[in-house]
Amino acid sequence: MKLTLGPVLFYWSRPHLLQFYADMIEQPLQTIYLGETVCSKRRALSLDDWLGLARELRQQREVEVVLSGLALVEAASELSALKRLCDNGELMVEANDMGAVQLLAERQQPFVAGPALNLYNAHSLRELQQCGMQRWVPPVECSGRLLQDCLQQLDDLQVPRPEVELFAYGHMPLAYSARCFTARAENRPKDDCQFCCQNFAEGLLMESQEGEPLFTLNGIQTMSAKVCDLLPDYPALQASGVDRLRLSPRAEDMAAVIARYAAVCGGAQPPASSEGCNGYWYGQPGMLYVQQVSS
Repeated sequence: MKLTLGPVLFYWSRPHLLQFYADMIEQPLQTIYLGETVCSKRRALSLDDWLGLARELRQQREVEVVLSGLALVEAASELSALKRLCDNGELMVEANDMGAVQLLAERQQPFVAGPALNLYNAHSLRELQQCGMQRWVPPVECSGRLLQDCLQQLDDLQVPRPEVELFAYGHMPLAYSARCFTARAENRPKDDCQFCCQNFAEGLLMESQEGEPLFTLNGIQTMSAKVCDLLPDYPALQASGVDRLRLSPRAEDMAAVIARYAAVCGGAQPPASSEGCNGYWYGQPGMLYVQQVSS
């Protein structure tokens, strides 16, 4: 399977972002996603900056670069920025909002259907394929059984399967809101947040009343507290028709994560277990780790 690096979901400074991607271009990745998917107020890099970075990455080595759009479009300014993104003229776009799907379909541009789109059956997939979808990133709560059912439904409908890219590693994006939870936690209004989420390189941990890790707050995005890690389940992912594994960027040790996945993709034995979670893949609560039972 191919390895892809998802868009950075957290708010990092410009120097942090540029250094991160300078390090990532040396890694065995086939695709790198660039762009802001969470909050339009995060402007460490502009669209022109992202396009310039994409050109630099492609000059250094052969790698596919995809531009990711916002998952929640609320304002006219955000819609205008989304139109510019879809009109970039150079790179494929990952649509994370149905507004992006419409814009890309009108322009007859192929696109990636991101995990924020609610696609759970073959009929929805067929509709988006007719709009230009070439690759599908299932929602993070999609189980292995649901994935296989969707692909089988496509076969039954005699519809070609899209390329499937599975969210395999990282804090899982679970929900989006018009409210900024990080600003609220800092007792700031959203309109005067002072970009406080930049103080939390991997979001703000939220615990239950019993003191157990529950969620990660990342601006308007709610994420899992635990890190999803499907590497021990690699044989099942292969058997389910997955073509690519998405690794979601973290602030530290990302090269080591990529190395582990690249080794298994290259034929090494997957680990027997993980400290992360994989519950969704087995149709269980996402925060759980389910030990695969060998038959």
